[in-house]
Amino acid sequence: MNYDFSNYKFDFVKHRKKYFLVSAVLIIAGIISLLTIGLNLGVDFKSGTRVQVQIGKTFNESEVQQSVEQAGLKPGSVTTAGDKKDMAVIQFAKPIHKDEFAKLTKAMQMKYGKDVSLQESTVNPIISQELARSALYSVLLASIGIVIYITIRFEFRFALSSIIALLHNVFLVITLFSLFQIEVELTFIAAILTIVGYSIHDNIIIFDRIRDNLKHAKLKTVQDVEDVVNYSIGQTLARSINTVLTVVICALALYIFGGESIRHFTLALIIGLIFGAYSSIFIASQIWVSWRERDLKKKKMALANNEA
Repeated sequence: MNYDFSNYKFDFVKHRKKYFLVSAVLIIAGIISLLTIGLNLGVDFKSGTRVQVQIGKTFNESEVQQSVEQAGLKPGSVTTAGDKKDMAVIQFAKPIHKDEFAKLTKAMQMKYGKDVSLQESTVNPIISQELARSALYSVLLASIGIVIYITIRFEFRFALSSIIALLHNVFLVITLFSLFQIEVELTFIAAILTIVGYSIHDNIIIFDRIRDNLKHAKLKTVQDVEDVVNYSIGQTLARSINTVLTVVICALALYIFGGESIRHFTLALIIGLIFGAYSSIFIASQIWVSWRERDLKKKKMALANNEA
C-alpha cells in the first residue's frame, strides 16, 4: 500500500540551498575568526595559573592589577566575575609558586580587607597538552561510534549526513566562542559531547521517520523524494521543537541562577542545542535528500543510455 506524501503544507526541501548558504557563511566566518582571533583558551588548555579572588564588593580591575604587580607578579589578564560582580579572576601565563601565591594573598587582603579569599588552579604544560589531546580523541571516538551505529541501523548516507551536521553544530559553537572571545574551559568539552548526543538524537528521530515512510513510497522522481522528506520532518517537527525548548529552558535557568563554574558550560549547551535542532531539520536531512536525488538521476541516465 502506497501513501500520499505530497499534501504536507510546508516545503522544507525546496529552500535547502539557502540553508546551505547560511551555514557556509557562518562556517567561513568561523574559519576567519579562528585564524585571526583564535580561541580564548582557559588555564585547562594552556599552562598557567588562574586565581579567583572573592572580594565581596565591587572593585576596579586596574586596582586589582596594581595589587598583583605590587606582589611582584605580572598578570596576563584581570576580569570581573560573579553574579554581584564581586569576584576577580586573574590569569597568569605561567604557573605561580606557593610563596608567590602567599604574597598575592597578602597584597589582596591589604587592599580589600582580611575577608578576601583566594582560590587558585594551576596547570603545567604537559597536563594542558594531554587535556587538549584527550578532548580531541573523545570527540573523534564519539563521531566514529555514531557512524558505525547509524550505518548499522539505517544506511551509510544517513550516517554521513549526521556526522556532517554534527561537525557543523560543533564548529558553529566554537565559532561563537571565538568571535566573542568567551573563555574555553574543560567544561566546554563536556558541553560539546552533550551537544553531540542531543544532535544525533534529533537526527535519528527524523531519519527513522524517513526510513519508515520510504517503505510506503515509490521513488520514481525527485519530487517523490522531497515529498517523503517533507512529510517526515513535519511528523517530527513538534517533537523536535518541544525537546530542544525543554532542555534550553533548563539550561537557561542554570546559566542565570547557577554558579560561575558552570556558566560557560550552559552557554555552550544552549547555543549547541539551538544549532542542533536547526541542523537536524535544515542540514542533515537536506544533505541526504541531495545525495538520494543524485542517485536517482544517475539511475535515470543509465536507463536512458541502455534504452538508446
